[in-house]
Amino acid sequence: MPFEIIPAIDLRGGKAVRLQRGAFETEARVAEDPVKVARKFQDEGATRLHVVDLDGARMGSPQNVPVIRQILRQVSIPVQVGGGLRTAELVERVVDLGADRVIVGTSAAIDAENAGEILARFGEKVVIGADARDGFVAVQGWMQRTDEAVEAFGKRLVQMGARRFLFTDIARDGMLEGVNIEATRAFAEAVGVPVIASGGVAGPGDITALVPLQPSGVEGVIVGKALYAGALTLADALRLAATTAA
Repeated sequence: MPFEIIPAIDLRGGKAVRLQRGAFETEARVAEDPVKVARKFQDEGATRLHVVDLDGARMGSPQNVPVIRQILRQVSIPVQVGGGLRTAELVERVVDLGADRVIVGTSAAIDAENAGEILARFGEKVVIGADARDGFVAVQGWMQRTDEAVEAFGKRLVQMGARRFLFTDIARDGMLEGVNIEATRAFAEAVGVPVIASGGVAGPGDITALVPLQPSGVEGVIVGKALYAGALTLADALRLAATTAA
């Protein structure tokens, strides 16, 4: 499988925004029409989109459903959706809208029984969000840090049936400071299932540094602020992913 470049669309109040380290007070609006952004990414060659309901992550249930529904209707490529999906019923709601994958974070970290039910029901569609702050799992829209080391969390969830993770170093997210390559590699090697990297892509160098991690299990990367800030184009990212792998 080719290394996947996955553009991110973060939703708040129906608009596309970017945050720094998940802090809502750092919000910067990047687009009035997230659906238009989604179509643009598809037209530029994206093979998958990453859509996060930031309001949902904070409130504990999806809050931007009308926009998510429109994105899913307007693009033909797979879309993975996260933000507030903390019960099997909420996951089912988003899957029924047409999401190819769902990202589950907080519920997996704090409620093993609930996580087990979601994994049992939705299997391959579930991406477990492993959100790391100083090496420990963060929950509730990244507002709280638990006492569980992120690699231990990953191993525990694999035993429960997790088949894929989204690994984010929160300190890097939205900062254009570069991906935490070593932490990403260590997590992927610890869990032994596919991992998508996230947090901090600053430019072309991050793509060329991540692609060689494929043998360790890193299968792709989420790219957000670098695209909106003009530090990297999707075309360049796709080209680098292909040529570095070759």
